[in-house]
Amino acid sequence: MAKNRLGKGLSALIPNVKDNLSDKEIVNLDINKLYANTDQPRKIFDREKLEILSESIKNYGVLQPIVVKKEDDGYMIIAGERRFRAAKMAGLKEIPAVIKNLPLKDIMEIALIENLQREDLNAIEEALAYKSLIENYKVTQEEISEAVGKSRPHITNTLRLLNLGENVIKLIEENKITPGHGKALLRIEDKDVQYEIAKKIEKEGLSVRETEALAKNIVEKKDVKTNKKYKDPFIIEIEDRLRNLFGTKVNISRGKKKGKIEIEYYNEEELENILGYILEREA
Repeated sequence: MAKNRLGKGLSALIPNVKDNLSDKEIVNLDINKLYANTDQPRKIFDREKLEILSESIKNYGVLQPIVVKKEDDGYMIIAGERRFRAAKMAGLKEIPAVIKNLPLKDIMEIALIENLQREDLNAIEEALAYKSLIENYKVTQEEISEAVGKSRPHITNTLRLLNLGENVIKLIEENKITPGHGKALLRIEDKDVQYEIAKKIEKEGLSVRETEALAKNIVEKKDVKTNKKYKDPFIIEIEDRLRNLFGTKVNISRGKKKGKIEIEYYNEEELENILGYILEREA
């Protein structure tokens, strides 16, 4: 059921949001009576882009109405917070809006899917949006993949960024290091060491490849200190490739006569994703 609903995108998610919008439904609301949905995925708004939009609004007005829900203390914005912020910046007293009476669940789904389809969330906001859809609305990674047009491994790997330390996550949010750097740092379990390397990346401008090599060196040194058996660099490279493919930890052990590949998963959803990807390759 969720697959059919999400797979067609935002208009199929809540059919009445974009359908049947007539001029009669558009009203001008006092901008001071509007407020943002605190649970929406977008947390950071680019100041320069807001200023450009604000100038456009000064010259041409708000060309597309925002969508709101009537509440006791005003109107909660369902879609169009960026337009609302820019309009306020432009000094507008009123803003065109469409009032929709929707359940909170539908409002959240609209906000999440709308922002994900715009493809301009930062990686952490994107990961949090995926997490919210999965945990709060029981949507699978496959269904999200179809709804937003991104691969399942991309969604899995983006979610993994939330396993980083809070300080490292903040650096990604502030664009001081890239999501690629963050994925490389996931190899390091110690959150303090993660942050130390992240600051080094920011200061010295290390590439993702350089970060991967540095993280690999740190992990191998730790293995030596804890008396772990030496592992062939070729095997480590394959583990890394499989880890990026499945979005989870992979361990390869090789004996004299046979070897073993262990793929970790933490819930049925992750197991289904791994099996699904393997079966897709077989088809």
